[in-house]
Amino acid sequence: MSSSSSGAKLYYIRHGQTDWNAELRFQGQRDIPLNDFGRAQAKRNGEKLFEKIGNGEGCTFISSPLSRTRETMEIIRGEMGLDKSDYALDKRLVEISYGDFEGKTKPELKKLNREMFLNRKQNAWNFRPNNGESQADTLVRVAQWYDGLDANKTYVVTAHGAVGRVVRFYLLGISEQEAATFVFPQDKVFEITKGSEIRF
Repeated sequence: MSSSSSGAKLYYIRHGQTDWNAELRFQGQRDIPLNDFGRAQAKRNGEKLFEKIGNGEGCTFISSPLSRTRETMEIIRGEMGLDKSDYALDKRLVEISYGDFEGKTKPELKKLNREMFLNRKQNAWNFRPNNGESQADTLVRVAQWYDGLDANKTYVVTAHGAVGRVVRFYLLGISEQEAATFVFPQDKVFEITKGSEIRF
């Protein structure tokens, strides 16, 4: 399932809450900022990471390019006593595209096409909204990103919920359905290596 060419350790953090998250609105690649609650979540995750790894000496810091993940990274680095701006961006970590779903809430989508919306849960891994991506599609870029990491290094990553589900699938050996239906929290740090996960 996952390549043996890289065994990098990840500290993976989903961005803090946005107003669209709170409204159960599909966000995808729309560039929606954190809200105050999301900033508080990022601050607490930064505190927890500092307790775990100090200032992260020797770690490489990488974020999705969307503003909600960049702000999450900058808050975390601030809590670790680091230069907030000293991290890399990788577009392969950008959130899955929800295509025509983006900007709509779950209740709105159920009204538009209840059968389609509910059927997506039956094959959540391969479900692709019109003009969007499936989680199976996203695996291609996530695997390419992870396999390019240095197996001997540790990475602090701020990215997204669906991308995090794909990372967990690739590294933990779980089923497609289990991975695809996981509700990725915004108030936890995930320490992930191949076959192992710790949440704090």
